[in-house]
Amino acid sequence: MTPKTRRIVQAILYEAFAAGFVGPGLALAFDKPPTSALTLSLIMCTFALTWSYIFNSLFERWESRQTVKGRSLLRRIAHASGFEGGLVVMLVPIIAWWLDISLAAAFVADLGVLIFFFIYAFVFNWAFDRVFGLPASASHGAGVQV
Repeated sequence: MTPKTRRIVQAILYEAFAAGFVGPGLALAFDKPPTSALTLSLIMCTFALTWSYIFNSLFERWESRQTVKGRSLLRRIAHASGFEGGLVVMLVPIIAWWLDISLAAAFVADLGVLIFFFIYAFVFNWAFDRVFGLPASASHGAGVQV
């Protein structure tokens, strides 16, 4: 699959599975009606979907210039950290506005979501690479670590 198609498929699948967890989780965690939580979840997923495509494009460009190929544990942690760090910057203000709370309170409230998504991003991307193979930026032939 082409790099662009791979990024689009990865981003859509990532967000589709995430929305299934986020909507009900937000309703429970923030004691909001399901419709309000679903709307916030869709807003967050829209931002995350856009960021996923942008971030993965940048990450794969950086990765293609590395002499060591494959996706080691350290590289996977860097990938998940960069992706989730970017989302914090974008989503905490939206959560604060939506829930009518301070940025500090939104950040604290978002910590549980961040922990979940850090683990989710790591596991999802590992599973995605196992199913679809590594992108060209991370591979150089047989024996590449997935």
